[in-house]
Amino acid sequence: MSKTQIDPLNERPYQQCSRCVMNTSAAEITFDDDGICNFCTEFLERSGHIIHQDTQANEKGLERLVESVKKSAKGKPYDCVVGVSGGVDSSWTLVKVKRLGLRPLAVHMDNGWNSELAQNNIENLISKLEVDLFTYVIDWDEYRKLMQSFFDADVIDIELLYDNALAAVCYKQARRFRLKYILAGTNQSTEGMKMPAGWNWYKLDALNIKAIGSQFGGLRLKSFPTYSTINYVCDRFVRKIQWVSFLDNLNYNKFEAIEVLKKEFNFKPYPYKHYESIFTRFYQGYILPNKFNVDKRLLHLGTLVVTGQLDRTEALNQLNEIPYSTEENLYADTDYFLKKMGWNLDDLKTYLDRVEINHDRYPNEHKFYLILKAFMKNFKLIKSKLNYSN
Repeated sequence: MSKTQIDPLNERPYQQCSRCVMNTSAAEITFDDDGICNFCTEFLERSGHIIHQDTQANEKGLERLVESVKKSAKGKPYDCVVGVSGGVDSSWTLVKVKRLGLRPLAVHMDNGWNSELAQNNIENLISKLEVDLFTYVIDWDEYRKLMQSFFDADVIDIELLYDNALAAVCYKQARRFRLKYILAGTNQSTEGMKMPAGWNWYKLDALNIKAIGSQFGGLRLKSFPTYSTINYVCDRFVRKIQWVSFLDNLNYNKFEAIEVLKKEFNFKPYPYKHYESIFTRFYQGYILPNKFNVDKRLLHLGTLVVTGQLDRTEALNQLNEIPYSTEENLYADTDYFLKKMGWNLDDLKTYLDRVEINHDRYPNEHKFYLILKAFMKNFKLIKSKLNYSN
């Protein structure tokens, strides 16, 4: 698109940020006089201290974290949980955690969509690092019916299912071994820019999952592990389990990490973020753009540009290509998706042509989460004032 074109979703002149690559497909985007958008500006204001943190101070903070993790788990077989997917971020987390002398339990959630490359990446890491792996396998028939329910509901965040279940599995293993730390590959360096409103849904919404599954599939969940806001409150504030974005404690560079992983662990990288799952890459590379007019590469590539890991021209060149390494791979994934879901091309076309329905049209926990978030913010403010007055 050129700058004189009209964004069909928002009916306004198309514009792209002059610093990152975000554009007017994000409904609430704004630009300053230099053409810089509010997304990368907010990101730098919120996370600049992490992205540009002093190396020496960073090392001391990491030492304190490692010592705290070790101290919290004396006498236990593990001292932390690390979720692994076969992608770069989680793989690098596991490598660094192990090399820092920690004793991680690697946790993987198998929803039936693992690519062969992802499986090989995990196996190579586990073998060479000599760590234990716990894999939770969801009954495929139940997961397929849940996915079908989400497709029938026409909501955007199909990946809510995987993300929620992974959280449930990680926290359950932490409770099982009475561990206080989940060290995750989530980070500001590669995924720190704020998700535009409407591009996903609240990830701890177990009620939304159950309601949609019940309404459209008549499901009562058995093997699918849900994780709710109340579950999080109990784990975080009663059991004191911390979910730590571990890579924020490092000077993390995705491309440098990939080179080490390739050389030392025979790691096979993917063209875009989260493409280690066959469904995730089909969802992000085909379903989101064609049904919801959402291209998550804008966020992922934009974050890499702002953090200095990727040249903006290269990011723009990638955005001009289809969100797949080749059209042949897209055709192969389409065929695989149709067969695995029991669909045909007409089913896919019908689904893509239907109008999106917001998640909040179904029972959900989002309002409760917002109330809880506001309460915690006020509680911290009151606590800080009391501490200051003392």
